[in-house]
Amino acid sequence: MSRWQRQQGCWCLWPASPQGLIEFIGGSYLATNPQISYRRLLEGLAARQFAVHAWSFVPGFDHQLQAREGWQALRTCRSALNQRLGQDLAPVRVGHSLGCKLHLLAPDGGRNSVAMVALSFNNFTAERSIPLLGTLAPSLGVVTEFSPGPEATLRLIERYYLQPHNLVIRFGTDQLDQSQDLMQALSRRSDDQSQFVSMKGDHLTPASAGLRQGLLGDWADDPSRARVIGQLVDSISNVRLGLERQP
Repeated sequence: MSRWQRQQGCWCLWPASPQGLIEFIGGSYLATNPQISYRRLLEGLAARQFAVHAWSFVPGFDHQLQAREGWQALRTCRSALNQRLGQDLAPVRVGHSLGCKLHLLAPDGGRNSVAMVALSFNNFTAERSIPLLGTLAPSLGVVTEFSPGPEATLRLIERYYLQPHNLVIRFGTDQLDQSQDLMQALSRRSDDQSQFVSMKGDHLTPASAGLRQGLLGDWADDPSRARVIGQLVDSISNVRLGLERQP
């Protein structure tokens, strides 16, 4: 397997002969260096012969703008990969926390993907997400809400998000998860085939194994978290395999 390379604002990991493609957007500040903070998950997918493209970004208030920026960066990397391979690999889109929301707001409505996997979907207000914002924002004269806000986001998903195949994963003790709200919005679409799965863990489960290993070494790895990462790799891989087996 090749090493991580940075292209067009993304961190890319290409196996020698990729059989599929993962387009990944992480959550909040973990997404600044996804090749480190999500290393175990993403390298596990690469070991299954997925090419991995992970967008690197610093979150802002305009989530509609950032959804477009992420979509454009990932599309550019996908074009480069497809040109290199001489074939088109349609992606499975994977998001964690805020990354789920950005995938769901992509300009193509999910049309150019085969499925999406949403890990720990989060759609809180800015004040709930950023401590002290409600107190400090008026005196600083800054924007105090994400665009679109929580209710508008769910309406946009229901109306404009077109991908029927979605796997929504919640981790058991996650107090930040709003996957049920997402499932309700997805289910109101006429052709929805979304599925919901619950796993052990918390909001940082998708990232923590890679983050702990990257910063502290193998000795600090948590075996139980590592097992959940293995389950996630299996689940994401099976999304693509399941669709390929459909008549």
